[in-house]
Amino acid sequence: MDPNPAKRLRTAEEEEGEVRENGGGEQPEAERRKTADVSIIMPVHNASSWLEECLQAIMHQDFTGSMELSVFDDASTDDSRKVLEGWRERMEDRGISVVISGHGSSQPGGVGFAKNKAVTQSSGRYLCFQDADDIMLPQRVRLQYETSILHPNSLIGCRVQRLPEGSTERYARWINSLAQDQLLTQAYTSHGPTVVMPTWFCSRKLFMKVGLFDEGGKGVPEDLLFFYQFLRQGGSPLRVDQRLLVYRETIWKLRVDFLQERVLSQWESFTIWNAGKQGRKLYRSLSLINQKKVKAFCDVDEKKIQKRFYTHEESKERPKPTVPVLHYKEATGPFIICVKLDMTGGVLEENLNSLQLKEGTDYYHFN
Repeated sequence: MDPNPAKRLRTAEEEEGEVRENGGGEQPEAERRKTADVSIIMPVHNASSWLEECLQAIMHQDFTGSMELSVFDDASTDDSRKVLEGWRERMEDRGISVVISGHGSSQPGGVGFAKNKAVTQSSGRYLCFQDADDIMLPQRVRLQYETSILHPNSLIGCRVQRLPEGSTERYARWINSLAQDQLLTQAYTSHGPTVVMPTWFCSRKLFMKVGLFDEGGKGVPEDLLFFYQFLRQGGSPLRVDQRLLVYRETIWKLRVDFLQERVLSQWESFTIWNAGKQGRKLYRSLSLINQKKVKAFCDVDEKKIQKRFYTHEESKERPKPTVPVLHYKEATGPFIICVKLDMTGGVLEENLNSLQLKEGTDYYHFN
């Protein structure tokens, strides 16, 4: 690992400025390296939990052109940098050049800042944007590259597979079902860019024409601002109609992990209050140890209760695990409540009170 990240970071930006000012002179590192067909642009901040899967997927791309991985580590405090450096040799053995830089300031510069750094230090003629917690499917780079060659003025997206399955269901359906003309007409909805940022692929020429991402930091929708500027310049969004990216709902995973760490680790068994989608989603997201602690689902919906059991079809165990589904009055605590607050007209609260349960001891909300 480079002992002086700040020194490495200088290469891509300051030397490029020197070349412009001097009208030539020494080329920046990105130009001295052989230009890649595609640079994978990856900002990283405390992503060590997901990097192994992400990097493995990059290694398994079926693209036959030249690739480069350009990573900027934005003040990670975990071992992200160590993980990245650990993959350098494997990537290079696969023919993928690797550029890793970053900074160790007390505060991250933000997503726009980190993306700009990764772009600036890269050499590729085409840019494939990749979030560190997502997983590209093997044909992603190849199919988006081929599409971008045919449509050089387009920002190319793709369909996605959501992880965990079923998360943000309406949003995922919107991403995947928009018709080509709707990529323009639905640009005014609250969902944001009609081709979602983690799927973006475009030529470097197009990116530089639109301009760098806004570096305002936390809370600034750098992707939306870039997308609007792209449209102002007459750009045309385009989507490859195949699922080329596993798009992870990171916040959900963080919440589940925190629940397991702080609550479920203290319980020998528990009941999930909601036999519907949210309850089943929580169950599937739990570790195997905590799945085995689930003694039942409970609900008020007679149709769900009449099914009597939930079978975990995705499980690799044989026989597949089954969990009883009970009426809430027949269930025993402690409970994890997977029902949205203020959505039942006070019925949920009345039911909890009828069982004389105490929040923080007998139940926790996870909704």
